[in-house]
Amino acid sequence: MGTVAEELIALNNDTVRNSTVFSYIGQYVDLDYSIWLSRLLTPLMLTFVLPSVFVLLIYLSISFLYVYKLHSRFILQVYNDGDFDFWDVARTLVAVVWDAHGWIFHGYEVNGMENLPETGPALIIYYHGAIPIDMYYLVARVYLKRSRLVYTVGDRFLEKLPGWACLARVMKISPGTVQSCSNVLKEGNMLSIAPGGVYEAQFGDSNYELLWRRRVGFAKVAIESKAPIIPMFTENLREGFRSIGFAKRLFIRLYNLVRFPVRPVYGGFPVKFRTYLGKPIPYDPSLTPEELQEKVAYAIEELINKNQRIPGSILHGLMDRFIAKKKNE
Repeated sequence: MGTVAEELIALNNDTVRNSTVFSYIGQYVDLDYSIWLSRLLTPLMLTFVLPSVFVLLIYLSISFLYVYKLHSRFILQVYNDGDFDFWDVARTLVAVVWDAHGWIFHGYEVNGMENLPETGPALIIYYHGAIPIDMYYLVARVYLKRSRLVYTVGDRFLEKLPGWACLARVMKISPGTVQSCSNVLKEGNMLSIAPGGVYEAQFGDSNYELLWRRRVGFAKVAIESKAPIIPMFTENLREGFRSIGFAKRLFIRLYNLVRFPVRPVYGGFPVKFRTYLGKPIPYDPSLTPEELQEKVAYAIEELINKNQRIPGSILHGLMDRFIAKKKNE
């Protein structure tokens, strides 16, 4: 009986103590306000978490490729064919996953697929969003529809990411030089380059201005390889993922110092993505690299002005998922 009484007394003391603690906290923090604030900030926090889905998908692809590689002996025994490319099956499965992701999350479409050659080289020049997810979708779509792999030029910082080497080797992603890119095109392949690179990705905004900073390397590649250029732009790309809007000058200084993405990205909004592939710009020996750069920039700006609201709107981008675009737009 005494033990029960002691337990009741201890429980009562704990209750009083907890009440005192909550009373003390309540003097400084409005608990109702804290609960309201947490509910308010949860969607905001999610906008910074959702981009990790993109990273997760990349690493799921990498993991699959490593597993596929581990079973290479069995796969080669099953497909005992001299013309069989060991990585073709892996590329197809990865492409199916990325294409499905684009269709489900963004209702992904490609307009102007006919502008890509069935055979032979082509240099795709595109606007770089905060995350170049549209290029992943396009590579997947072209591989599934045309059975052609689009080689991609990626920034050197990607080589520092764990596991990236496997994905880069299989999907033909590399930093590239003028000479190596020219050789890819001379071999009859398609190649994609974003002249704005990481700088455009980090510091572009919903006004969709090109931030190429006098970069003419891609123009030298086109001239040396004599390959046609296909301008590319994806509608609502900046509404899917955005860089934070404050302290831009500080982040520019940091970027120039470390040459690594430093500006946080948020988003993952399921807006409508439409990729537009413009008419081919044929090789013209009379143009200098600077003149060709201006010509290509103008072609991409035309695609932007024709197909993109300026400034972009996340709300309108979401509505585009349900409202068909008029053909004359």
